[in-house]
Amino acid sequence: MHKLARTFALVGLVVAAVAVLAPRAALAQYREFTGVIDKINDKKMIIDNRQGDKVTFDKVPDTKVEDTYEGKKKTWNDLKNDDRVTVKWKMVDKPRKAYEVIVLPPKKEAGEDL
Repeated sequence: MHKLARTFALVGLVVAAVAVLAPRAALAQYREFTGVIDKINDKKMIIDNRQGDKVTFDKVPDTKVEDTYEGKKKTWNDLKNDDRVTVKWKMVDKPRKAYEVIVLPPKKEAGEDL
């Protein structure tokens, strides 16, 4: 009888753990990295955030490109070096994958008129 109770308790703990952990894995949150495109080709881009961080992102088949600046850039091939972008990626990805690229206006330099 005691062995049966331990088995049920163990099964209950496993079921509870799966119920708690499974949604987190399925709903992996997006992270964002903002900077200037340092290099880009058909498969990858390197983003420089000007604080010493250069991060590489791989293109995925359904990478979405949104241009909030001029509205002209709609695909990966439209992106160029020196475009300022925010890339959405998931922390669990190794290597990092670019799920969404948002083109931003160029950053104003200190002392520039608005």
